[in-house]
Amino acid sequence: MTLRPRLLDTIAVLAGALLAPAAATAQSATPEPGAWQYSATLYGYLPSISGNTAFPADSGGVPINISAQQIIDSLKMTFMGTLEANNGRWGAFTDIVYVNLGHTKTGSRDFTIGDIGLPVGTTSDLGLDFKATVWTLAGEYRVASDPGLTVDAIAGTRMLDLKQRLNWTITGSIGPLDPVNRTGKAEADQTVWDGIVGVRGRYAFGAQREWSVPFYLDLGAGQSTMTWQAATGIGYGFKWGELSALYRWLDYDMKSGKAIQGVRMSGPQVGATFRW
Repeated sequence: MTLRPRLLDTIAVLAGALLAPAAATAQSATPEPGAWQYSATLYGYLPSISGNTAFPADSGGVPINISAQQIIDSLKMTFMGTLEANNGRWGAFTDIVYVNLGHTKTGSRDFTIGDIGLPVGTTSDLGLDFKATVWTLAGEYRVASDPGLTVDAIAGTRMLDLKQRLNWTITGSIGPLDPVNRTGKAEADQTVWDGIVGVRGRYAFGAQREWSVPFYLDLGAGQSTMTWQAATGIGYGFKWGELSALYRWLDYDMKSGKAIQGVRMSGPQVGATFRW
C-alpha cells in the first residue's frame, strides 16, 4: 500500500471519530446566514525545532549533515497571527507563523560528513541560521453547533518556506571533504505547498461557558510526503474575545532526495483573540 491511500484512510478515521459525536447535537443550533463576523488572533508561539538537513559542502557532492535541534537555541525575530471570517455555516481563516532563529556552537560534534559519519577527534565551529514561514489558508464548514460544542470541517492549503544557512570551520580529519572546504558555508532553501483537510472547534464549560477547550487537527500531502498540525489547550472568554494557552505541533516529512529531510516544531502558544 502506498503512502497516499494510507494518508487518506487516516484522515477519514480521525475525522469520523471527531465529527460523529458532535453531529448529533448540530441539528437544532445551526447558525443562520446573516452579518459577517470576524476575529483576529495575535499570539506568541515558542516552539522547539528539530529536523535534518544535508548541506552541499563541495563540488563532489559530499554533504555536511546536521540536526537543527542540536544547534538552534536563539530566537532573533518572530511574527504570528490569525484572521477569520464567518457567515452562518461557512467561513474561512488564514494563519501565518514566521520565525528567525540561529546560533553558533563551538567545538561541536553534532554533524556528520557524507555517509561515513564523523572521524574520531573531529570537531567544528558551526553557525546555523534558520528562517521558516508557515502560511495556512483554508475554508471551513460548521458541522456541529451547540452552546457547549462547535466543530468545523476545514479544507485548504499550507505553504512552508524554509531558508537555512550553515557556516563551519572543521578541526581534525574532514574525511572525504576536500581540504579547501575545511572552512566554508552553504545554504539550503525549500518551499513546499500541500493540500490539507481537518477539523477545528471548541468545547465550552463553566457557569457561563466562559471556559473552553479549543482543538485543531489537520493532515495533508502534496509537495511534501506528509504534513500534520495539531493544537489544544485552554481558553477563557470575555465580551471582547478570548485569552488562550495552547500546545501546538507541526510536522513535515519531505520527499527523498531533498536537502531538507524533515522539520518538526512543537511548543507552547499564548494568544489573545479579538472578535467583532
